[in-house]
Amino acid sequence: MARVCEYSGKRPQVGNRVVRRGKAKREGGIGQNITGISKRRWKPNLQTVRVVDENGTVHRVKVCARYIKAGKYVKSPRGTHAAWKASAGK
Repeated sequence: MARVCEYSGKRPQVGNRVVRRGKAKREGGIGQNITGISKRRWKPNLQTVRVVDENGTVHRVKVCARYIKAGKYVKSPRGTHAAWKASAGK
């Protein structure tokens, strides 16, 4: 699935971009007028990272930046998997 965090389930959200004209009443103006409303999407900050799952296999998943910062997943070691297995056996 594209643009979805594997851990948190974050996905793009839909909202409106609202354009206004005028000065707000609380700032001494006559009031604001909405001149345009258009749809827009907010996309999550997803990064592709290498993760070790429960079986010990390494694969790439998309994870949101908040989960990367919190360290809520098991990182895969750097380098080739075979080289890592050889060094872990020593």
